[in-house]
Amino acid sequence: MRQLNRTYEHLFGQAPNRCLFGDLTTSARKMRDALIMSPSDEDNTYHLLHITRERGVAFATIDAPPVNVMTPSLFKELAKFGTSVADDASVRAVVLRSADPDFFIAHFDVSAILQFPVEGEAVRPTEIAGFHAMCETYRLMPKPTIVELAGRVGGGGSELAMSCDMRFGAIGKTTINQMEVPLGILPGGTGTQRLPRLVGRNRAMEIILGGVDIDSQTAESWGYLNRAIAPEDLSQFVSDFAYRIASFPPTAVALAKESVNNADTLPLREGMLEEQYLFQQLLRTEEAKPSMERFLELGGQTRSGEKRMGDLATEISGT
Repeated sequence: MRQLNRTYEHLFGQAPNRCLFGDLTTSARKMRDALIMSPSDEDNTYHLLHITRERGVAFATIDAPPVNVMTPSLFKELAKFGTSVADDASVRAVVLRSADPDFFIAHFDVSAILQFPVEGEAVRPTEIAGFHAMCETYRLMPKPTIVELAGRVGGGGSELAMSCDMRFGAIGKTTINQMEVPLGILPGGTGTQRLPRLVGRNRAMEIILGGVDIDSQTAESWGYLNRAIAPEDLSQFVSDFAYRIASFPPTAVALAKESVNNADTLPLREGMLEEQYLFQQLLRTEEAKPSMERFLELGGQTRSGEKRMGDLATEISGT
């Protein structure tokens, strides 16, 4: 029982890759060099995650057969990985995906929940810890966190996915479910707070109280998924998108993410004032001036350049 209590407290309260570059500015060369990654010694310490690093992106592939249930062991590895990459300056973007095309994470381990202690009265916590803290690590780390949802995701897996910055799914395959209420509990790992912010109160009520399956097209139209993509294209799309962001100035990415996150917590006026402050900070970084000059050299503010802005943006750093 002592071990089970410790588990409960922990959960709820307590090879280098080079790109081809042309003639680059000094700032661009620094960004290029930062994207050349080497494996971390820690990457080999995971048993349920396969970690790879390439072009500034850390990929964590969940492999916990038969259906990727989030056991306490998987939770601990996801928490460890999140803390590790959050503090690693060589990692500019993070991708979570699954080795099983049918399941990202089915849900949290119900057999483990059945063993949680229930003696005495429920206690209202005063600090964010455990599962919530793990989710907040992915939400707040100064780099994008992207989830590839090729198949089904539910319960605590969905709560982790919602805590990340972006979710991409597979047309006809991705399915969302919050199955806690039919089990006599509720989504207790951020779900009742994240879901209304993503899809709105009434749709969150449908998902949470109904315990219904939400298909990929509905999840996309409701805002749970950024996009639903053809299954055969999903993994490459997610990888390419992560590489794209990783090629941009990391301080700009970090402060832009911070400013967007502020919209969840600050009133509009305070959010705009903070946005102005963060903008002024970025103007003073070593990447800003060379990147803007490079933009103009490449055809920014010309008719031809503006018509291909998506591609032009990737050329600034030479990627």
